Amino acid sequence: MDSKMTMPEPEKLIPLHGGYRKLKSFQVAQLVYDVTVRFCDRYIEKRSRTHDQMVQAARSGVQNIAEGSQASGTSKKTELKLTNVARASLEELRLDFEDFLRQRGLAIWAREDPRRAELIARRCTTAEDVAEWVREVHGRERSGRDGLSGPGGQAGQSTKSMKSTVSTYPEIAANAALVLIVVAVSLLDRQLAAQAAAFEKEGGFTERLYRVRSQRRGGA
Repeated sequence: MDSKMTMPEPEKLIPLHGGYRKLKSFQVAQLVYDVTVRFCDRYIEKRSRTHDQMVQAARSGVQNIAEGSQASGTSKKTELKLTNVARASLEELRLDFEDFLRQRGLAIWAREDPRRAELIARRCTTAEDVAEWVREVHGRERSGRDGLSGPGGQAGQSTKSMKSTVSTYPEIAANAALVLIVVAVSLLDRQLAAQAAAFEKEGGFTERLYRVRSQRRGGA
């Protein structure tokens, strides 16, 4: 039997922290921010309060995930707080997009709408990727509507009925943003649960300081 026993690694007072760019929640929140800026510049009056609020809410989601990750080395409590602020900011943004659709009489896609799953499966990484998907959906729906015309160009349905089968660009774009926000919030929910469990198990900086000091005294 080997007489040499592997000693456990001593606990670090300030563990590894940061690395937020690798977090899926950060990546999706950043995509939401980019999509929101693009959406607001196209469909919301730039000088309006709504434009500024939506962009700032999206930015807050990104910034607080990053700040929470950076703070995790010395304060798990602060990490939890900032991650929760990020989630709250994205929920605020979600309401703004829903208000945009409702106030204009545009549809808010149901949870079971296949376009939602389609966008998620697309795994877009840039705002342009999302915009390309929006154009594809609009073109696909428009082609489907045009195909309803009968012989000689006579419509087989009323103009009103045909129009209802084609979503507008802002409708598709706003719903796409909502899908991405739901994904980001879901990821943050998991992140918050993991952070809370870690805090409950390991404590914060004070508890870690006590353990590190105890280990050093024991090894003296």
